Amino acid sequence: MSERTVDNKVAVLILQHPQEQDHVLSTAKLLCSTLAKAKLTVGLSWRNLGHALGEPAEAKDWGVLYLGSAHVAKEKGPLVALDGKGEPLADQRASRAGLEGIVALDGNWAQAKALWWRNPWLTRLRRFVVVPGGPSLYGDLRREARPDAVSTLEAVGLALSVLERDPAVREKLLVPFRALLAKARAEAVRPVKRDRRVRR
Repeated sequence: MSERTVDNKVAVLILQHPQEQDHVLSTAKLLCSTLAKAKLTVGLSWRNLGHALGEPAEAKDWGVLYLGSAHVAKEKGPLVALDGKGEPLADQRASRAGLEGIVALDGNWAQAKALWWRNPWLTRLRRFVVVPGGPSLYGDLRREARPDAVSTLEAVGLALSVLERDPAVREKLLVPFRALLAKARAEAVRPVKRDRRVRR
């Protein structure tokens, strides 16, 4: 186990849209290299949770980070369990009990929606929505379809910090993400070398 690996108790399965895998600022691989229990699966559709995970798994023991709007859940906290109609469940604590893992959909907004609709078995998982406390750290590096949209890494970090009752999990995940963004910004704003010779 590497020095920066986060020993998460709740497993993470990332379903990544094929068009997202070569994106320079994609955070799925970063998540998998940082979390002890994380699996990245690239594709468009899978028969069921076990097929996507590569091992037997019960849908009732897993949740999915749902694409629903966070505005319906703002008063309930950073991670809110929803019913099938997208409304917050009355007993939030019970909705998290016995949760073994969470599924995150990785891609832009349209790609994530495609993954959701192509995999109907996702509707059998417990449904959670992440309510971020502010905008994504991406800033102007990557455009998002909605102001409350964050990176896959930020969403998973927030979810795990709530589910495991440990804010440090999110902070540990953000360390390599901030480094990735700093590198991207440095490369994007390299000063243009100018010819210092004065021509007359």
